[in-house]
Amino acid sequence: MRKLKLQMQMTIDGFVAGPNGEQDWVWLAGPDEVGFQKIIELADSSDTILLGRKMTREFIDHWEDMVDHQPDHPAQPLAQLIVNMHKITFSHTETDITGRNLEVENGDLVTAIQALKKEPGKDILVYGGAGFVTSLIDHDLVDEYFIISNPVAIGSGLTIFKERKVLKLESSLPFKNGKVLNKYLPA
Repeated sequence: MRKLKLQMQMTIDGFVAGPNGEQDWVWLAGPDEVGFQKIIELADSSDTILLGRKMTREFIDHWEDMVDHQPDHPAQPLAQLIVNMHKITFSHTETDITGRNLEVENGDLVTAIQALKKEPGKDILVYGGAGFVTSLIDHDLVDEYFIISNPVAIGSGLTIFKERKVLKLESSLPFKNGKVLNKYLPA
Protein backbone atom coordinates (compact mmCIF):
# COMPACT_ATOMS: atom_id res chain seq x y z
CA MET A 1 0.00 0.00 0.00
CA ARG A 2 1.23 3.46 -0.87
CA LYS A 3 2.03 5.91 1.92
CA LEU A 4 0.71 9.43 2.19
CA LYS A 5 3.69 11.68 3.01
CA LEU A 6 3.26 15.24 4.19
CA GLN A 7 6.06 17.72 3.54
CA MET A 8 5.65 21.20 4.95
CA GLN A 9 7.76 24.10 6.14
CA MET A 10 6.98 25.21 9.69
CA THR A 11 8.20 28.01 11.95
CA ILE A 12 9.66 27.16 15.35
CA ASP A 13 6.44 28.47 16.89
CA GLY A 14 4.35 25.97 14.91
CA PHE A 15 2.93 27.95 12.00
CA VAL A 16 2.95 26.89 8.33
CA ALA A 17 1.98 30.34 7.06
CA GLY A 18 1.26 33.81 8.33
CA PRO A 19 -2.31 34.90 9.19
CA ASN A 20 -3.04 35.64 5.51
CA GLY A 21 -1.10 32.68 4.10
CA GLU A 22 2.25 34.52 3.88
CA GLN A 23 5.32 32.33 3.51
CA ASP A 24 8.03 34.94 2.99
CA TRP A 25 9.78 33.54 6.09
CA VAL A 26 10.53 30.24 4.28
CA TRP A 27 13.46 31.79 2.40
CA LEU A 28 15.02 33.76 5.28
CA ALA A 29 17.55 31.03 6.10
CA GLY A 30 18.85 30.93 2.52
CA PRO A 31 19.56 27.91 0.33
CA ASP A 32 21.02 24.62 1.54
CA GLU A 33 22.35 21.99 -0.87
CA VAL A 34 21.96 19.00 1.48
CA GLY A 35 18.43 20.00 2.40
CA PHE A 36 17.50 20.60 -1.20
CA GLN A 37 18.81 17.18 -2.21
CA LYS A 38 16.73 15.56 0.53
CA ILE A 39 13.62 17.36 -0.73
CA ILE A 40 14.31 16.08 -4.27
CA GLU A 41 14.71 12.52 -2.92
CA LEU A 42 11.38 12.79 -1.12
CA ALA A 43 9.64 14.04 -4.28
CA ASP A 44 11.27 11.29 -6.34
CA SER A 45 9.91 8.64 -3.94
CA SER A 46 6.39 9.70 -4.96
CA ASP A 47 4.43 9.71 -8.20
CA THR A 48 1.38 11.69 -7.09
CA ILE A 49 1.01 15.09 -5.43
CA LEU A 50 -2.13 16.12 -3.54
CA LEU A 51 -3.03 19.78 -3.17
CA GLY A 52 -5.74 21.78 -1.50
CA ARG A 53 -7.66 24.08 -3.83
CA LYS A 54 -6.54 27.33 -2.21
CA MET A 55 -2.84 26.75 -2.90
CA THR A 56 -3.14 25.03 -6.27
CA ARG A 57 -3.02 28.00 -8.65
CA GLU A 58 0.07 29.58 -7.08
CA PHE A 59 1.80 26.18 -6.76
CA ILE A 60 1.14 25.24 -10.41
CA ASP A 61 2.10 28.67 -11.75
CA HIS A 62 5.34 28.74 -9.73
CA TRP A 63 6.66 25.35 -10.81
CA GLU A 64 5.47 25.51 -14.44
CA ASP A 65 7.02 28.99 -14.82
CA MET A 66 10.30 27.67 -13.46
CA VAL A 67 10.34 24.77 -15.93
CA ASP A 68 9.37 27.00 -18.87
CA HIS A 69 11.33 30.18 -18.19
CA GLN A 70 14.12 29.56 -15.66
CA PRO A 71 16.25 26.71 -17.07
CA ASP A 72 19.28 27.66 -14.96
CA HIS A 73 17.41 27.93 -11.65
CA PRO A 74 18.98 25.68 -8.97
CA ALA A 75 15.52 24.21 -8.22
CA GLN A 76 15.08 23.06 -11.83
CA PRO A 77 15.47 19.31 -10.97
CA LEU A 78 12.67 19.59 -8.40
CA ALA A 79 10.56 21.69 -10.76
CA GLN A 80 10.86 19.02 -13.47
CA LEU A 81 9.75 16.31 -11.03
CA ILE A 82 6.79 18.32 -9.79
CA VAL A 83 5.54 19.46 -13.21
CA ASN A 84 5.78 15.94 -14.65
CA MET A 85 4.14 14.26 -11.67
CA HIS A 86 0.42 13.43 -11.47
CA LYS A 87 -1.29 16.07 -9.32
CA ILE A 88 -4.74 15.96 -7.75
CA THR A 89 -6.46 19.04 -6.35
CA PHE A 90 -9.25 18.43 -3.87
CA SER A 91 -12.09 20.92 -4.15
CA HIS A 92 -15.80 21.15 -3.41
CA THR A 93 -16.20 24.29 -5.54
CA GLU A 94 -13.95 23.92 -8.61
CA THR A 95 -14.43 21.29 -11.30
CA ASP A 96 -11.69 22.34 -13.72
CA ILE A 97 -8.32 23.87 -12.86
CA THR A 98 -5.70 24.20 -15.59
CA GLY A 99 -2.25 22.71 -15.07
CA ARG A 100 0.01 20.03 -16.48
CA ASN A 101 -0.82 16.53 -15.23
CA LEU A 102 -3.47 18.01 -12.94
CA GLU A 103 -6.92 16.67 -12.16
CA VAL A 104 -9.63 17.87 -9.79
CA GLU A 105 -11.23 15.53 -7.24
CA ASN A 106 -14.65 16.61 -5.98
CA GLY A 107 -15.58 13.45 -4.07
CA ASP A 108 -15.30 12.49 -0.43
CA LEU A 109 -11.78 13.13 0.86
CA VAL A 110 -11.42 9.99 2.99
CA THR A 111 -12.82 7.67 0.33
CA ALA A 112 -10.62 9.19 -2.39
CA ILE A 113 -7.42 9.01 -0.31
CA GLN A 114 -8.08 5.43 0.78
CA ALA A 115 -8.60 4.44 -2.87
CA LEU A 116 -5.41 6.24 -3.96
CA LYS A 117 -3.37 4.45 -1.30
CA LYS A 118 -4.55 1.09 -2.69
CA GLU A 119 -3.50 1.89 -6.27
CA PRO A 120 -0.14 0.59 -7.53
CA GLY A 121 2.74 3.04 -7.74
CA LYS A 122 5.08 5.12 -5.68
CA ASP A 123 4.03 7.02 -2.57
CA ILE A 124 1.78 10.08 -2.47
CA LEU A 125 3.13 13.50 -1.45
CA VAL A 126 1.18 16.39 0.07
CA TYR A 127 2.54 19.95 0.16
CA GLY A 128 -0.52 21.82 1.48
CA GLY A 129 -2.35 24.10 1.98
CA ALA A 130 -2.95 24.40 5.68
CA GLY A 131 -6.71 23.75 5.70
CA PHE A 132 -6.42 20.76 3.40
CA VAL A 133 -3.59 19.26 5.45
CA THR A 134 -5.57 19.80 8.65
CA SER A 135 -8.39 17.73 7.15
CA LEU A 136 -5.94 14.95 6.24
CA ILE A 137 -4.52 14.97 9.78
CA ASP A 138 -7.97 15.07 11.40
CA HIS A 139 -8.94 11.93 9.44
CA ASP A 140 -5.65 10.13 10.29
CA LEU A 141 -4.71 9.85 6.60
CA VAL A 142 -1.06 10.98 6.90
CA ASP A 143 1.42 8.09 7.19
CA GLU A 144 4.66 10.09 7.41
CA TYR A 145 5.25 13.72 8.40
CA PHE A 146 8.29 15.50 6.93
CA ILE A 147 8.32 18.82 8.77
CA ILE A 148 11.03 21.31 7.89
CA SER A 149 11.50 23.45 10.99
CA ASN A 150 12.65 26.96 10.10
CA PRO A 151 14.74 29.06 12.50
CA VAL A 152 12.17 31.84 12.64
CA ALA A 153 9.14 32.68 14.79
CA ILE A 154 6.27 34.71 13.33
CA GLY A 155 3.99 35.00 16.36
CA SER A 156 0.71 34.16 14.67
CA GLY A 157 -0.56 32.40 11.59
CA LEU A 158 -1.98 29.19 10.19
CA THR A 159 -1.36 25.86 11.85
CA ILE A 160 -2.10 22.32 10.65
CA PHE A 161 -2.78 20.87 14.09
CA LYS A 162 -6.14 21.83 15.58
CA GLU A 163 -5.85 19.48 18.55
CA ARG A 164 -3.28 17.30 20.29
CA LYS A 165 -1.54 14.86 17.95
CA VAL A 166 1.13 12.57 19.35
CA LEU A 167 3.86 11.72 16.85
CA LYS A 168 7.02 9.63 17.05
CA LEU A 169 10.29 11.15 15.82
CA GLU A 170 11.81 8.78 13.26
CA SER A 171 14.78 10.90 12.14
CA SER A 172 16.15 14.40 12.22
CA LEU A 173 18.47 16.01 9.65
CA PRO A 174 19.89 19.46 10.39
CA PHE A 175 20.70 21.65 7.39
CA LYS A 176 23.64 24.07 7.29
CA ASN A 177 21.23 27.00 6.95
CA GLY A 178 19.66 26.26 10.36
CA LYS A 179 16.58 24.42 9.15
CA VAL A 180 15.92 20.90 10.43
CA LEU A 181 14.04 18.18 8.54
CA ASN A 182 12.19 16.06 11.09
CA LYS A 183 10.47 12.86 10.00
CA TYR A 184 7.61 11.81 12.26
CA LEU A 185 5.31 8.81 12.26
CA PRO A 186 1.91 8.58 13.92
CA ALA A 187 2.42 7.27 17.48
